[in-house]
Amino acid sequence: MNKLVKARAAGWCVVIGWFFLITPLAGSQEGNVLKIATLAPEGSSWIQTLNALNTEIAKKTNNHVRFRIYPGGVLGDEGDMLRKMYIGQIHGAALTSSGLSSIFEEMDVFQIPFLFQKYQEVDYVIEKMDAFFKKGFSDKGYIMLGWSEGGFVRLMSTIPVDTLDKLKKARVWTWPGSPMTKAIFDEAQVAGIPLSVPDVMIGLQTGLVDVVYAPPSGAIAMQWFTKIKYCTDVPLIYLVGGLVLKKDVFSKLPANYQSVLSESFQQHMDQLKQVIREENQEALAVMAKHGIKILKPSADQVDEFKALSNRAMNHLGEKSFSKEVREEVERHLKAYRGEKSQ
Repeated sequence: MNKLVKARAAGWCVVIGWFFLITPLAGSQEGNVLKIATLAPEGSSWIQTLNALNTEIAKKTNNHVRFRIYPGGVLGDEGDMLRKMYIGQIHGAALTSSGLSSIFEEMDVFQIPFLFQKYQEVDYVIEKMDAFFKKGFSDKGYIMLGWSEGGFVRLMSTIPVDTLDKLKKARVWTWPGSPMTKAIFDEAQVAGIPLSVPDVMIGLQTGLVDVVYAPPSGAIAMQWFTKIKYCTDVPLIYLVGGLVLKKDVFSKLPANYQSVLSESFQQHMDQLKQVIREENQEALAVMAKHGIKILKPSADQVDEFKALSNRAMNHLGEKSFSKEVREEVERHLKAYRGEKSQ
């Protein structure tokens, strides 16, 4: 009998715990606790920014709105976070290009390799298309509270991969659910090894993968740099980032609290973007000091990578982002580059 009572009690504990996890928001008298998940590890600039936002917003709303942050992928990869948002287990997430495009597929345009040459181009395009992208998220049931970024992605490896031939012979990690990466690897005849981001470190430790890719500061924050020996110094893809909140959750907040969230988030996200850019620059120096060899492919080798990327994008067609969105991005880039060349 005692065993039965204990078993039932344990069962009720699980049910009650699950109930509290999925409860959308606490009552207004107790305050609104917004559950936010991210892959960013504890101690990273992303988490520091979210903690600062938590303090500021709690103060500005008299502690009626605050966050509970789940860092370091403790709730799974971005696909897991999206599923948890869908069923109401969490209310928001800080996502990269991959997660954002799972909500609004036109965001995949940012994952085109070699699309951007420098950060200022990114800022210009986002400014011009901000309303379009935010409407896309809104139509899907999410509020984009603020843009930020991971930075420019580079290949990092345990073996040198400064040429396509070397890449083809390597065991290359691939992020599941990224049609852009799959298209490029298929074109390069690279058999990618799919792993969630939290599992990449294990893949490097066990030799399951030889090649990974991330912005330099991200590789340091996630400790991947402790397992690699080479970094190919060619910016491949710009990794956009942003924090989204479920629209129905946001709309339940009083209008003045909505304004506080919108204003505070974009201000802090803008600041975070500048911090990350500085960190990425410093991270390359840290890697070199750590003994990681920085590979610099020749212009011909880079052109070979670009040609492969163009073929992959042509084969991908409009399976991801639309032709119209890509043309608009390219039109803004052409305008920006034209202005700067005068």
